[in-house]
Amino acid sequence: MSFKLNAEELLKGYDFRKVSIAAIASHSALDVFDGAKDEGFKTVAICQKGREKPYLRFKRVVDIPLILDSFADVIKDDVISKLRAENAVLIPNRSFSVYVGYDNIEFRFPIPIFGNRYLLRYEERVGSKNYYRLLDAANIRRPKVYGSPDDVDKPVIVKMPHARKRVERGFFIAVDRDDLRRKLNKLVADGVVRLEDLAKASIEELVLGAYFNVNYFNSVARGEVEIVSIDRRLQTNLDGFLKMPADVQLELKEVVDVEMIEIGHEMATIRESMLEKLFDVGDKFVEAAKALEPPGVIGPFTLQLVVTPDFDVVVFDVALRIGGGTNVYMGIGSQYSKLYFGKPLSMGRRVAMELRECMEAGCLNKLIS
Repeated sequence: MSFKLNAEELLKGYDFRKVSIAAIASHSALDVFDGAKDEGFKTVAICQKGREKPYLRFKRVVDIPLILDSFADVIKDDVISKLRAENAVLIPNRSFSVYVGYDNIEFRFPIPIFGNRYLLRYEERVGSKNYYRLLDAANIRRPKVYGSPDDVDKPVIVKMPHARKRVERGFFIAVDRDDLRRKLNKLVADGVVRLEDLAKASIEELVLGAYFNVNYFNSVARGEVEIVSIDRRLQTNLDGFLKMPADVQLELKEVVDVEMIEIGHEMATIRESMLEKLFDVGDKFVEAAKALEPPGVIGPFTLQLVVTPDFDVVVFDVALRIGGGTNVYMGIGSQYSKLYFGKPLSMGRRVAMELRECMEAGCLNKLIS
C-alpha cells in the first residue's frame, strides 16, 4: 500500500471523542504514555516481541499493548486496522524512524502522525534532506564539515555507523588527519566501526564548550515557540572513563575504545542571560523548516548545542520529534514549562495537552500529517 494523504483523509472515520495516543514502545514512549494518561487519553504501546516487558509492567500508562514480531510490522494492514479502530494518533520518536524507515513512514503508514512526518528524514547528515541544510537555511552556526579525512586541519569528531550496533553511531575524536587515520584503523581492527562506512561518515570540526539538549515545542494552538526543558546526555563508556582519575585515563587510553553511545540523560539549566539567544535560535529554526518542508516543525523538537567560552551557540545535532532526554521529567515536569503554565509539565504531557487543545479548538488537522 502506497499513499500520500492529507490530514483530512487521515482523520476520516475517526471518532474524536475516543482518540488514543500511540507510540513505538522505545526511546521516549513512557514519557508520551504518562503525559497522555495525565490528559485523559487512552494509550497504545506498539511493542516488539522480546522488548515488551516495561510496557506490560507499567500498567497505569499502557492501556493496549500491541506486541509485534518487529517494529517494522506496524505498517502491515492488520496492525493499521487495529490502530485506526482505536482512533490512534501516533507520536513519532527516534525508534519509529530507525526501525520503520522514512519511506514506510511517508508512503505506507496511513495513521495520523503528530507533527510533520516529512521532516523526520532531515535528522540525517546525508542525502538531499539533512539537518545541515536546515541549519544553514536558518543561518544558525554549526560545526564545519570536512569532505575527506585528507582535508582535516584541526581537531574533529568523526560520526559514523557503529559496526555491531547499527542503530548507534561510532563516534571518535581525532586531533588531526594522522590521528584520524590511526584511530580509524584501530577501531576497525577492534570491530567498533567498518572501513566501508567511512563514506557515510560526517567529519565535523570539534567545538568545545558546555553541551546542552534544548527541548523546544512549536505550538499550533498557542502560536509560539516554547523552551520546555534542557537536559544533558550520559554516554557509555565515556561517562565511566571520565570518572577515572587522570593517571588511570592516561593508562587506559591506548587499550580502551571510548564510545559515545547515549544511555541516559540528566537535568540541566542554563545561564538565564543565554535564554534570549536560545529563543532566537529556536525561532529561526522553525521559520527555516517551514520554508523548506511546509508546514515545518509541529510540536516537539530538540537542538543539541554547544555554548562556547564566547557565549556563541553552535548547534551540532537536531531531533525533529520528541527527544530521548524528555524522560528525565516524567512525573515531576520540566523546569521551564512551569513558567508558561504555572505547573511543571513533561514533554509527553505537553504533547497531549496540545492534542487536547486542538481537538477542542478545531485545529487537529493542523497538528498531524
